[in-house]
Amino acid sequence: MIVKHVKHFAICATALLSLWPAQTLLAQDHSAHAAQPADLTTAATALIQTVREATAQFQNPADAVKAGYLLQFGCVSGPDSGAMGLHFVNGQLIQGGVIDARRPQIVIYEPAADGSLKLIGADYLVLAEQWDNDPNHHGPPELMGQLFHYFEAPNRFGLPAFYTLHVWAWKDNPNGAFVNWHPNVNCSQFNSPTTR
Repeated sequence: MIVKHVKHFAICATALLSLWPAQTLLAQDHSAHAAQPADLTTAATALIQTVREATAQFQNPADAVKAGYLLQFGCVSGPDSGAMGLHFVNGQLIQGGVIDARRPQIVIYEPAADGSLKLIGADYLVLAEQWDNDPNHHGPPELMGQLFHYFEAPNRFGLPAFYTLHVWAWKDNPNGAFVNWHPNVNCSQFNSPTTR
């Protein structure tokens, strides 16, 4: 069942990318780091820094695509919670079910008015069935002290139940670096019939 969903990811992503204008895959250089709130713990700051180091190579989304990350779900927005942005998903990493701060399953971008995409964070995702059925796991996953959030099924993404942890490493989130929604992320510049 996991393989079926991963294959579905790859097929949908390939179709979406074929519709995506070429200029949107060329992002501007966004080497400036997001500001870090002063109240972050040492472990939280270390996680954010690890994510920045792991994803700096994906400032240009074309590099993420070359590394196996493909656009899924359109631009994820909420009615009153801001947005999550564009999720580029690595199906192989999801299928592997391993949580490694240096290898996020998803890299997240925000569409800009000029058609480029700006890297804003990463998302770690593991299917609940895969995690919960491993006898070595006791309780929900966590990464460097941050507990994952649980999404039950059915959900808007068409996935089985899963655990997720967003890390807003490249765009400061006033609600916290590890919450699901970012109030300052905007999907209005994403022009696709698959926008959510």
